Amino acid sequence: MSKPALFTLLILLLCIPGLYADQDFEQDVIQTSEGDLKMTFIQHGTLMFEFKGMVIHIDPVGQYADYSTLPKADLVLITHHHGDHLDVNVLNMICKEETDIILTEICREQFGKGTVMENGDETNIKGIPIKAVPAYNIKHLRNGGTPYHIKGEGNGYILDMGDKRVYVAGDTENTPEMKSLENIDIAFLPMNLPYTMTPEMVADAAKAFMPKILYPYHYGNTDPQELAGLLKDVEEIEVRIRDLR
Repeated sequence: MSKPALFTLLILLLCIPGLYADQDFEQDVIQTSEGDLKMTFIQHGTLMFEFKGMVIHIDPVGQYADYSTLPKADLVLITHHHGDHLDVNVLNMICKEETDIILTEICREQFGKGTVMENGDETNIKGIPIKAVPAYNIKHLRNGGTPYHIKGEGNGYILDMGDKRVYVAGDTENTPEMKSLENIDIAFLPMNLPYTMTPEMVADAAKAFMPKILYPYHYGNTDPQELAGLLKDVEEIEVRIRDLR
């Protein structure tokens, strides 16, 4: 292959959406009133959003991606302190001096910096309104009766991105706070047993607050097609299944 042809091939490869070095992630692009929202589905509870020239990492964990090849963060959101959501080494890798980091109190104790949001808090970071939603278990408990996720320790987050409201639930069940949400355009709801929700619990929550697009995420060995079947007659909700085991 000639050098010009090789150079052209390299440029084409670098421009393939979702391709970062040898990592090929699924992506969706949503149009908003303030430009495109590009969502990269990394794995499990780990996501990356790109919006208005900013990179937003959510629960970045090195088990699911080589972060040395991914863009550094303008904003990071951490839902809670469990090791599949909080990775201090990755945070140190992707954060710039000016990166805003939103997390819980326990996460800040472990990472050493960042802005704590408690359940119900609201803020505005770089023009993006953010609200922390309680994330916790009611039904699924550890031996001894302690919830896998204790109320007050974890957050989900609602981000207003242009005219689209995006809800990333974190590790939670179908709580009253979740079911009372309004005007959610895009929702990421967890379905990893026994730590979060069954497909029936996700369907129950979705029917209550009616997101326009629903991504089951953090679903482990649970079959996301079960959720799609439960919501097949709810025309107002589009279930999108991506590789977020």
